[in-house]
Amino acid sequence: MEFKEFVRRASNVPFQLSRGRNFFWACWRSIAQNEFSHFYRKVHGYTYCCNTRLKALYDAVHEIEVQKIKGDVVECGTARGGSAALLGLTLKTVGSERSLWLFDSYEGIPAPTQNDPDLEIAQHYTGDFQGELGQVKALFSRLEIGERTEFVKGLFDETLPTAKVEQIALLHVDGDWYDSIMITLESLYDRVSIGGIIQFDDYGYWEGTSKAVHDFMDKYGLDDPLVVVDYEGRQWVKTREREVG
Repeated sequence: MEFKEFVRRASNVPFQLSRGRNFFWACWRSIAQNEFSHFYRKVHGYTYCCNTRLKALYDAVHEIEVQKIKGDVVECGTARGGSAALLGLTLKTVGSERSLWLFDSYEGIPAPTQNDPDLEIAQHYTGDFQGELGQVKALFSRLEIGERTEFVKGLFDETLPTAKVEQIALLHVDGDWYDSIMITLESLYDRVSIGGIIQFDDYGYWEGTSKAVHDFMDKYGLDDPLVVVDYEGRQWVKTREREVG
């Protein structure tokens, strides 16, 4: 972590309190005897996503099943595969026939751009958070959850506009930078079913994520509330289509 970022994060009291709560829940779920905690212990070593946001994804899978929201589950930004594996385990347990689509370059995150307000700090993370495709596939094989999973390798601007997924019930967006979030929403928002859930992993951490989300909403006249998961995560339940033209 760069020194400037360390100072910025260390002096951010809400951020530190959120991290403290996440640490408490991580400790509890390392010993708790419930389904989510069991899954968490299987995947936490393979993800940069905290347990609170993983729990939100777990709950979201159950929600789309209960509400019978049509579509598949999609993750954009898979890294080492931990959050994707959590989604796969949950889908398998509820007996879902949905496909799980995983989009990532599997070469680390690309460079941020001038569209990212915190570019000075963000640029030092280019290439980080890498998970090799073979390693992610091996994790899925070991957990016996790869049968209905589609692994799509490439940068988002290369893969998402022509992605074969037709309808989405749950979209997990973990792209960090402004351009990555914007291309994800521009490419996939229309495929999210009404009542479908979009979860953002870095909304409160990287300014490019939150800026892209609100620029997209403002551009298309969308005003759905964003539900707070923790300091960094947000969920968006889609209630209507975007206004185009």
